[in-house]
Amino acid sequence: MNSAFSSLSRSDASRAHLLPFKHYVWSLFIGMMLSHITGCNEPSKQEKREEVEVKPTMRAPVADRYPHYTTIHDTTLVDNYFWLRDKENPEVIAYIKAENQYADSMMSGTSYLQKELFEEMKGRLHEDESSVPVQKGKYFYYHRTEKDKQYRIYCRKKGSLDAEEEIVLDVNKLAAESEYFVLGSLEISPDHQMVAYTADAVGDESYSLYIKNISTQSLLEAPIPGLSPALMWANDNQTIFYTIRNEAYRPYKMFSHKVGSSFHEDKLVYHEEDERFFLTIHKSKNERYLLMYLRSKTATEVHYLEADDPNGPFKLFAARTPDVKYRVFPGKDCFYVLTNWDAVNYRLMKAPSNATEMGYWEEVVPEQPSVSLETLEEFEQHIALYKRVNGLRQIEVIPLNGKEAYHISFEDAAYTLYPFENPEYTSKRLFFTYTALATPREVVSYDMEHRTRTVMKKDTVLGEFNAQDYQVERVFATAEDGTQVPISLVYKKGMVKDGKNPLYLYGYGAYGITTEPAFNPNRLSLLDRGFVFAMAHIRGGGDMGEKWYLDGKLLSKKNSFTDFIACAEFLVEQKYTQPAKLVAMGGSAGGLLMGAVANMRSDLFEAIVAKVPFVDVINTMLDEALPLTITEYEEWGNPQNEQYFNYILSYSPYENVEAKAYPNMLITAGLNDPRVSYWEPAKWVAKLRATKTDTNRLLLKTNMTAGHSGASGRHDFLREIAYEYAFILDVLDAKEAGSKGMNGAIHP
Repeated sequence: MNSAFSSLSRSDASRAHLLPFKHYVWSLFIGMMLSHITGCNEPSKQEKREEVEVKPTMRAPVADRYPHYTTIHDTTLVDNYFWLRDKENPEVIAYIKAENQYADSMMSGTSYLQKELFEEMKGRLHEDESSVPVQKGKYFYYHRTEKDKQYRIYCRKKGSLDAEEEIVLDVNKLAAESEYFVLGSLEISPDHQMVAYTADAVGDESYSLYIKNISTQSLLEAPIPGLSPALMWANDNQTIFYTIRNEAYRPYKMFSHKVGSSFHEDKLVYHEEDERFFLTIHKSKNERYLLMYLRSKTATEVHYLEADDPNGPFKLFAARTPDVKYRVFPGKDCFYVLTNWDAVNYRLMKAPSNATEMGYWEEVVPEQPSVSLETLEEFEQHIALYKRVNGLRQIEVIPLNGKEAYHISFEDAAYTLYPFENPEYTSKRLFFTYTALATPREVVSYDMEHRTRTVMKKDTVLGEFNAQDYQVERVFATAEDGTQVPISLVYKKGMVKDGKNPLYLYGYGAYGITTEPAFNPNRLSLLDRGFVFAMAHIRGGGDMGEKWYLDGKLLSKKNSFTDFIACAEFLVEQKYTQPAKLVAMGGSAGGLLMGAVANMRSDLFEAIVAKVPFVDVINTMLDEALPLTITEYEEWGNPQNEQYFNYILSYSPYENVEAKAYPNMLITAGLNDPRVSYWEPAKWVAKLRATKTDTNRLLLKTNMTAGHSGASGRHDFLREIAYEYAFILDVLDAKEAGSKGMNGAIHP
């Protein structure tokens, strides 16, 4: 251990606990070798289906315990697995790798099933596919994919779609030398001669900035490292604005960079010192302004600059005010402002171009109790206002010539809309995407003047998919306090509500993020095997407006957990499923949800999948040195305050593990994850394994080359989904058969 962990108690007696783990690693190596030898002859599909055990039984790794003590508010927290935070310690990496080997060993009997699922999901996709071209200036921009390639190729055509294709950026070439690669931002210079982009090749969300000449595909200068993903061009085709992060991964400084100069000469434009606020940069649709946003969880401040004058000073739009959030959309001769100022569900305001402080704002669309205003697209002659009514998005078109506003109608029981690319400010056409749980995504071009719509592209699913074979429902469960919680459902028509159906229940419920009922072709691998797929639109998300979010955060956070439990109970009561067939899944803050419901109602679920779960809440929120902790106070509360400490401690999954039976569990992590550190799921699994009383499966799978979002390549991502689905299917198959499933004996 290094000096950072000098507070750990590591007596000679505690060191003796190292022996079982080292013995485990050696036995694991021997077992894998024997498994390899016995698996030399590839069995047939039927043999693999019937295969019960082809390798020695392996026991799970047991993490050593070295108590670490934290005393606060007259309470002492004992963390036996604090040592797992030290990624530089070889013992930590050995333990993480041992967990991976154990998970893969326990999943080895599903290897054929994983391959089958992967091929199914890959087989539904068009490997060679292009997006809808978007016109910007004289060019039509689009991206496409090619067979057997993992990443997009960004392209354009000049003048018309019949012109010769020009490649702007081939991400496959950029990612060729990396196991992980994510493109952050891609911005074309105003004169269309250069492309600036940011990329992360590690998974820690630290990006580098590259500038290329499009026609020659040559880099114009050395990359600039250590950035946030956002960047934006000024109108002079020479100046780029970008942001950098501090040690807490908070974008806090913005610089201006001249193409061809050294980044050491870059000018500091703004330094945000308040640890609660994130800094980012945007450009208005009319290309007149650069907009610098400073955002915390509860407040906003915007500064703006004429894009033609990149060396000029940014002007304050409206000073930050506690609990007031706003977004700015520059119009022809004014600014439109979407804000929660004196309006929980937001209202639309207008500010003169020469007087932008809040006192000059005039109301355009007032707040409505049951309607939440979410975003808008500004055009020269229209505004397209995205609203949420009873949990479902609508679009209101507001003509700016004084004509009456109107709504674009939709009919599905559960659907969602997303803004598509609309770069042309003078256009009278609105592009948006439409999708529902059984309806693949459509890109729609809507003529706002003539009120007609044209489907520009509809995603198709290869194979035998027919949307008419599936039933979509929207039902409501009653929460503990009487609140009606929506549930979106999709299943194969003909399904009988007899309680015998397997059901996959997804939940998130945090940060005001809405769980959108969108189509996902990967789910067909479950639906076509008889599953019901359900989304629980619990409080803490933005599913039913801003108040829905506020009622699931801070000292009301437990509403998220009890809402999810109420949804699960409702689905059982209505005979969609039964606990022995019920699977729950959530990731990140949704992984916190999984940890909480596992502690609160472990009897209600047969299996739980928790992806990069935020489960060590109290310890993370007590450590201000960790990335994002301070900014998260406005979401979870500051445990230095005793009231918040006691409340967080009462639900923090890691602290509330009990000696009882838990569901079968698959838990994932990313070794380079800066959002939910790998040690949170690792510590949770270690404590669960040492405490729980059942023999159900408990697997920890850590991606050693990725971060929060898992694998970056589209095929590698599908392999991760196949792994998850194979775990679920095998667990339920084992339950159905009354056996241990394809893996043979399973040890806790």
